[in-house]
Amino acid sequence: MVKVLGIGGLFFRSKDPAALAAWYQTHLEIAPAPKDMTMQPWVSETGVTVFSPFDEATDYFAKDRTFMLNFRVANLEAALTELNAAGIESGEVSSMEGVGHFARIHDPEGNPIELWEPSQPAED
Repeated sequence: MVKVLGIGGLFFRSKDPAALAAWYQTHLEIAPAPKDMTMQPWVSETGVTVFSPFDEATDYFAKDRTFMLNFRVANLEAALTELNAAGIESGEVSSMEGVGHFARIHDPEGNPIELWEPSQPAED
């Protein structure tokens, strides 16, 4: 059986790919896809990646969207403060016990982005 080692990329349509890539780089520090060997790709930190198809009737994100991005952050409060100062609105912070804290933002094309600060493991 094939064992997938991680996500190698995320590809989606955009009305203005260059502008959207620049927005992600400016506000979330995600480097755009390399166009030559001198460009460095975005390298994520080791951590949990959740792969979860949702029921088509879910109300967890907008019905006119087929996907939602979820990015791990180290400090959700600091991230939201910085994003809000840049004029990017965020939804309320919600929490799931043992999982972490979540907040929603949207990119300029309306794609939902969930920011997730994972819970820290309990100290032994």
